[in-house]
Amino acid sequence: MMNLNLFLLSVTAMVSAAGGTSTVDLGSASDFVILAKSGITNVVGSAITGDIGVSPIAAGAMTGFGLVMDSSNEFSTSSEVIGKAKAPDYTTPTGPELTAAVNNMETAYNDAAARATDVSNLKEGAIGGETLGPGVYTFDTDVTISGDITFNGTSEDVFIIQTSKSIIQATSTQVLLTGGALAQNIFWSVAQQVIVGADSHLEGIILANTAVRFSTGSSLKGRIFSQTAVTLQKAVITQP
Repeated sequence: MMNLNLFLLSVTAMVSAAGGTSTVDLGSASDFVILAKSGITNVVGSAITGDIGVSPIAAGAMTGFGLVMDSSNEFSTSSEVIGKAKAPDYTTPTGPELTAAVNNMETAYNDAAARATDVSNLKEGAIGGETLGPGVYTFDTDVTISGDITFNGTSEDVFIIQTSKSIIQATSTQVLLTGGALAQNIFWSVAQQVIVGADSHLEGIILANTAVRFSTGSSLKGRIFSQTAVTLQKAVITQP
């Protein structure tokens, strides 16, 4: 009976902690599906839904898009992007808007990285095959996704994955959502790189302190915020 009581107590505590996880405020960074400080490199064949932007680096750091300047000089367009491409060397108000958005993405990264832990070093970072409930998962190792993983929760539940290392998703693996869980409520707070393998699918908001790379045939439902560069190899990126 004592063991049962202890089990029930621990479950109650976990649910209570998870239920208290609040969303990460993206501010005006949420105007973008991809935002990077030092460039976005694209291999022709990608399909991006939403606005993209770079700052403080100039528009020349968005490569592989075949950008065409709009007559307003405030944004460019591309056959690879259903949306606008923006850079700080475009006509005002684009520069100030990008500065604010970059500041907001940095604030969001710092917020997510500082959240109190609910679960620490689950499976030493090898989370392939796992089903994750809402809450904050903290790792001091690489987080490797070698098999499909599932986020299970309601449309109100928030999931935060924090790591001081990298996120590495293997080829042909999927991130799945069940129970009503939403991509916009999943946050990947990553101190190093995010690498998504070929033909794999990821869901959620990437808050990366360094680089993000999506390999050939990979996809994301979410947003990419990188404090260095983003590389896309014929990837499908769709804002939630």
